[in-house]
Amino acid sequence: MKFRLAAFADEASGEIKGQVKAMHDNEIALLEIRGVDGSNISEISADKAREVRKRLDDEGIAVWSLGSPYGKISLDDDFKLHLESFKRGLENAHILGCRHIRMFSFYGTEGRKNEVFERLAGFIRAAEGQDIILCHENEKGIYGDIASRCLEIHREFPDIRAVFDPANFIQSGQDTIEAWDMLSPYVEYMHIKDAMPDGSVVPAGKGSGNLPYLLSQYKEEVLTIEPHLTVFAGFDKLENVEKTKMNPFSYPDSFTAFSAACDALKEVLTQVS
Repeated sequence: MKFRLAAFADEASGEIKGQVKAMHDNEIALLEIRGVDGSNISEISADKAREVRKRLDDEGIAVWSLGSPYGKISLDDDFKLHLESFKRGLENAHILGCRHIRMFSFYGTEGRKNEVFERLAGFIRAAEGQDIILCHENEKGIYGDIASRCLEIHREFPDIRAVFDPANFIQSGQDTIEAWDMLSPYVEYMHIKDAMPDGSVVPAGKGSGNLPYLLSQYKEEVLTIEPHLTVFAGFDKLENVEKTKMNPFSYPDSFTAFSAACDALKEVLTQVS
C-alpha cells in the first residue's frame, strides 16, 4: 500500500485509551487529534499535551495533524481571542510532534472576502517560523466551501495547503472531480469521507464522491479516515424487519462504525492502481 492511514479516532472513543485501542485494532498508526478525554484539542493545556504525547509514543502512535476548529467561527466573533487560542495550538502541535494544523475560513462571509483574507493572514503571521503547515479544509458553509473559493484562498496564500474532503464538497453542491481538477496542486492530504447526493455520509466508495478516481490521482501519502457514520444505540434490539427500513450504513456503536469506515477505505484502495 502506497498510502499511510490516519484517523479521527475520537469518533471511536472520546478517551485517548479507547482511541488507541481502535487504532491498534484497525492497524492505523497516525492520529488526527481532535477530541481529547472530553476536551477539544484547542482547549487542552501544554501539560495535557505532554501527557497525551507520552501515551501515544508508548503505544507507537504519531500525531499527523491537529484536527482543530481554528477558523470555524463567524467573522462577527472575537478574532483576537480566537487567535490567542491558535497560538496555543501552535505550541501544542510542537509538543505533540506534528507539523500540520487543519483550519477553516469562517462563517458569515457573504460579501466579506477582505475580512476573511485579513484573518487568514493573521493565522499565517502567527505561524511564521514555526515549521507548521496550515491546511484549509473545505467545510460546508464557510468561505472556502466550494472549489472556486478554495482556489482563491490558495492563490492568495501559497503557504496554506488544502485538506480535500469529498463529502463536504458534495454537501456544498460541488462536483468532486471538478474540485480535484482545480485544487489538486494545493492538496496536502485528504479526509476520507463519502456522501450521497442528499448529503448523507456513507462509507468510502458507497457515495457520490468518486473516491476510487480521486485516490488514483492522489500523489501524496496520508489519508485521514473521518467516519461521520450513523450510530444507532438501539440497533441490536430492533427486529430484522425494522433494520431493513434503516439506513444500511447504521451501526450499533462507535467502535463498529469506526472499523466499518476503515474497512471501506481499505476496500477502495484495492481498486486503486
